[in-house]
Amino acid sequence: MASNSGQTGSDAASAAAKTLADPTSTEEEKAAAASALSQAPESEGETGAEAASASSRTLSDPKSDGAEKSAAASALSQTPEDTSKK
Repeated sequence: MASNSGQTGSDAASAAAKTLADPTSTEEEKAAAASALSQAPESEGETGAEAASASSRTLSDPKSDGAEKSAAASALSQTPEDTSKK
């Protein structure tokens, strides 16, 4: 199985928490934020395919703000590499 040892930093975790608390955040933005928080140092999670897809959509959405995009980028940085293609 592929792995990625990256973790969400404190700034990205704070942005993710703000995204989750924001009532105007979309479900995709919240999914990306939740995935980013699951990779905080206290967690051992990795971003799954569904959360990575939501993160990608959040990054390309012009309505997403900086905190939402920061959380999405952090989540994507914890997506396992597909080593089967190497």
